[in-house]
Amino acid sequence: MRLPIETKCPSMATAVSSTLVSASYCSRAQPFHYSSRRWGALTRLRLPRIYFNLLPTFAMEVPGAVEAKDMQHGIGETTVAEYESQSKLLQEFCRVPSIDKAWIFKSDGGTSQVMFSISQMNYAANKKRKSILSSRIVKNRNQSVDFQWSPFPVEMDGVSAIIPSGSGSKLLVVRNQEDDSPTQLEIWGPAQLEKAIHIPRSVHGSIFVDGWFEGISWNYEETHIAYVAEEPPLPKPVFDDSGFKGEDSFNKDSGTWNGQGDWEEDWGETYSKKRSPALFIVHINSGKVQALKGVSKSSSVGQVIWVPSISSARAQYLVFVGWSSENGPQQTPRKLGIKYCYNRPCALYAIRAHLEGHDDDKAAVNTKKVDSTGAIILTADFSSAFFPKFSPDGKFLVFLSAKSAVDSGAHWATNSLHRLDWPADGKPNSSAKVSCVVPVIMCPEDGCFPGLYCSYPLPYPWLSDGYTIILSSIWHSTVAILSINILSGKVSQISPGDTVYSWDILAVDGNDILAVTSSPINPPQLKYGYYTSHLEVSSWNWLDVSSPVAGCSDKVRFLMSSKQCSILKIPVNNLSDTLSEGAKKPFEATFITHSSSESKETYLENKKESIRPPLILILHGGPHSVFSTTYSKSLAFLSSLGYNLLAVNYRGSLGFGEEALQSLPGKIGSQDVNDVLAALDYVSERWLVDRSRVAVLGGSHGGFLTSHLIGQAPDRFVAAALRNPVCNLSLMVGTSDIPDWCYIEAYGKGGKDIFSEAPSNEQFSDFYSKSPISHISKVKTPTLFLLGAQDRRVPVSNGLQYARALRERGVEVKVMVFPDDVHGLERPQSDFESHLNIGVWFDKYCKL
Repeated sequence: MRLPIETKCPSMATAVSSTLVSASYCSRAQPFHYSSRRWGALTRLRLPRIYFNLLPTFAMEVPGAVEAKDMQHGIGETTVAEYESQSKLLQEFCRVPSIDKAWIFKSDGGTSQVMFSISQMNYAANKKRKSILSSRIVKNRNQSVDFQWSPFPVEMDGVSAIIPSGSGSKLLVVRNQEDDSPTQLEIWGPAQLEKAIHIPRSVHGSIFVDGWFEGISWNYEETHIAYVAEEPPLPKPVFDDSGFKGEDSFNKDSGTWNGQGDWEEDWGETYSKKRSPALFIVHINSGKVQALKGVSKSSSVGQVIWVPSISSARAQYLVFVGWSSENGPQQTPRKLGIKYCYNRPCALYAIRAHLEGHDDDKAAVNTKKVDSTGAIILTADFSSAFFPKFSPDGKFLVFLSAKSAVDSGAHWATNSLHRLDWPADGKPNSSAKVSCVVPVIMCPEDGCFPGLYCSYPLPYPWLSDGYTIILSSIWHSTVAILSINILSGKVSQISPGDTVYSWDILAVDGNDILAVTSSPINPPQLKYGYYTSHLEVSSWNWLDVSSPVAGCSDKVRFLMSSKQCSILKIPVNNLSDTLSEGAKKPFEATFITHSSSESKETYLENKKESIRPPLILILHGGPHSVFSTTYSKSLAFLSSLGYNLLAVNYRGSLGFGEEALQSLPGKIGSQDVNDVLAALDYVSERWLVDRSRVAVLGGSHGGFLTSHLIGQAPDRFVAAALRNPVCNLSLMVGTSDIPDWCYIEAYGKGGKDIFSEAPSNEQFSDFYSKSPISHISKVKTPTLFLLGAQDRRVPVSNGLQYARALRERGVEVKVMVFPDDVHGLERPQSDFESHLNIGVWFDKYCKL
């Protein structure tokens, strides 16, 4: 991710794996510049609420102790004590805030200032509370570094995004409104609010700040901002008691009502209420908003950036990503779900905009079409191109490609990195030379770079040499920081290797790096990295940064101190000559255990007195995702309850090369199930767990695996928990926003050729036979279902059908439906209650 990257990596939607991040774009391809006068403005925003309980953590509202009278119907009094104790424990883990983004501003004297975007769960409001915390970076002569923190963070109440200008002298604050109120843009200067612009819904809807379509970019002169927002609504038919009155896009007359009009496609999961993304430009001084024309109506736009200026001419260019809406069978018009899906075809485009002069005295918003000559495609030979970044000197445009995902149909696959030589005259050219910087790695050598798996790059990822880009990428079961020379293609891992820790880049500070590191048992810790070279020996050195954000309670620290984390290499069972070399290599599983766990020999000597900890088997979704070793408060909570945890990165996961990943499509329900059972056998045969007390937890495709396991191996699991699980492909194919996923994962790459909105009887039969529901007659494991009623990815009907079928057969079932939540169950109250119930449910069946 990232812009700065979040400490979790994205997946198709698993609650126990990592998640996509939001991103904020800054257009200027050079470091921020800081002055104390400018920096002061950032702490004088119209955001008065301040946290005072800063150390060790921020203040927050969390659900209080659970009392019997508050419990939902069906919970016995004997369970109330479990809810009370576990809810208090879960609160301890939820209090720690997370660092979402960081921006570094350079002063003329070389001193750096950093601004962090911090988030916490606000359970009372059921949303995230966001704040800004700043610090001055002091570099000492002895190679140490001090962070001088501001005394308090400032809450960003009602703020959707903040985007500093390239020079750091201005700050854009975006406020999207939840109702039909105008979107608000605020331009802050060194000491005050300089401009407030209110944009009515008739001009455009909310500005995209989702990290995918999002693109908010200052031009180099800092006079205009380009951004992506929902296009204005189409006119609707208007009716009154006398009948049809015509069409109107905005009508509030009494006695009339707007009809529905034609149904419009959307981009699926999390975009249900979003209109198509379109390009707009705002002139800062005048407040005029311009809708950019020249973009095909069949394209949705995003990730816009300005082309570096090379002259004083008014004509300027924008580069953006365009996604075709013709993704249905035989390229029919169909917007298939795009959230977590990198397999949607997209390309880079350039467009010219003549920025006319404006009358600064006019305060009202004035919308007009920007004259343009039409969009020029820059990557016609690529089925995928996204996240464009210009080099500091403007000579190169680098971008990521998910061509492997588009060509194979897998929702995510190994990325490649490319460099486009930008024309010397600054004008875009569809025939410009494109070179491959980092190719797709098919079968990595042991211990070597496994391929590029980058979610979101930074807004400014460049070291001061201008040709070295820094980004985070999945590396087997960890996340690593890489440096990439875009001229030579050399890739280097600069974060420590051979470790269970994951590392994420937050910001670049000249030739230095601000990062965050964590592990499943170690909360996030800020790090500051610098490069040294002496007598042909060079290395990256990492310093600890004392931070008020990274603190956790003494209780959490004590509970985690007794845990150990290791990454296990699991050999593949039943090797076949038909497997690719990459698919024959061992896969990995992260094992979290108690440091007091005995060896097999000690266990046998003290067999009567020894009790092995119960195990929770954790399965990520996707399936082309990964369980990375970043810190997860929910898994740390489950570990603190006395469980060992085993998170399996079965073949098909990200981070192990393209051959291993592509070995799974067409074999779901068999290869992935066998890999998980092999991992379970691995720890069981080494006496690391109590094989009689094993629970299993998974979401999305992880729920698919979980429900398969309790059907195919019904005697091995005493409890199960499913979060928005895929239980019946034959039902999902007609209701999901990604029906193509069912074809690809059931049939392999050939599923692209037979994908249809009307599956045949034979295809329905194949979908059913590969689904967990085909094994339902053997299931006897008590199962908890956690479902989001607004899930477009795996609609709630999938889980409910399976739960009702289990109940019909006498299996103990508990179902919880969160009415306002989506596939990831990401709303704070849903997240808290779901993990609390998982803990209580597993304790009911796993504890002696």
